[in-house]
Amino acid sequence: MKRTLYIGMSLLISVMAFEASADKPSKADGLKRVEQVMVTPPFLPEHSQKAGKKPVIVVVRLEVDERPLVIDPAGTTVQALTFNGSVPGPLIVVHEGDYVELTMVNPKSSIMAHNIDLHSVTGALGGAGLTLVSPGTEATIRFKATKAGVFVYHCAPGGPMIPYHVVAGMNGAIMVLPREGLKDGRGKSLTYDKAYYIGEQDFYVAKDKDGNYKGYGSPAEAMADTLEVMKTNEPSHVVFNGSVGALTGEAALTSKVGESVLFIHSQANRDTRPHLIGGHGDYVWQSGSFDDAPQTNLETWFIAGGSAGAALYTFQQPGLYVYLNHNLIDAVLKGAAAHVNVEGEWDNDLLEQIKKPTPLK
Repeated sequence: MKRTLYIGMSLLISVMAFEASADKPSKADGLKRVEQVMVTPPFLPEHSQKAGKKPVIVVVRLEVDERPLVIDPAGTTVQALTFNGSVPGPLIVVHEGDYVELTMVNPKSSIMAHNIDLHSVTGALGGAGLTLVSPGTEATIRFKATKAGVFVYHCAPGGPMIPYHVVAGMNGAIMVLPREGLKDGRGKSLTYDKAYYIGEQDFYVAKDKDGNYKGYGSPAEAMADTLEVMKTNEPSHVVFNGSVGALTGEAALTSKVGESVLFIHSQANRDTRPHLIGGHGDYVWQSGSFDDAPQTNLETWFIAGGSAGAALYTFQQPGLYVYLNHNLIDAVLKGAAAHVNVEGEWDNDLLEQIKKPTPLK
């Protein structure tokens, strides 16, 4: 009852505010419309690093997908709530001053209501107050990207359903690039050869009396037990892109010596501290704001829960790099780690082995 009241009041206030200004013309009227094809992370949709002369309306479609998701090699399965079937949801990429026309779709096959709160949006609960869709319905909003940076989005249907939906995987990010592209603190342009989106996810899976992780037939069936584990604030799994090992082995990220790679990292619920073993953050926007000068040459950076950040690094040596949460418990024991395979020629001036391990005399 309380949850229903919370949702109802939020929607009422937001819709009233929207209707009160509905007769005012939008500056978006007449702008070119560009459909953005969503892709599964860690990859980004096709985009340019600098904007054109005029803003555009970027058309985005996000569809709810409630699905079982295997999250570790042992076969542990959660009843995930997702945008477009992936954890995290797809990265949206626009430029500051562009408009985003976002359609939120909840198919008839869903059993829960969903919405979207975009941290890049001004007003109406970040869009959540205007996008609450029951199964079999859809809603469309249009908002102006007024702040440059990387921002989290997530489902926020009200009350305890907010954290439940977030830790069930229903979150993602939007990157709003400056119109002239990224810059360092002195006005120099920065570009990337590749970009990867890493969504860090904490899961809270209950165990049975024998200590085995439990499975469920639906998100509703899993909710009561999951909420009890959530109250401990101790996740059973902390993973990148939906599961342990999702970005390792054959699925490892790739680069080459001399390439600059932008790592976009979001965590919708818990604080995290990304680190690239064997590399550094040449330029780091750990607060997520591209309007601020990036910090430079960081060994480890901090991203607050409920936010996203970005780091740019130019690889100088070939080999296997590990990108991880430097809470090493989360990385090694719970799964928050990725691999980057880098091709190229080794530079002994940067690092060489003088003596191999040999027995002590």
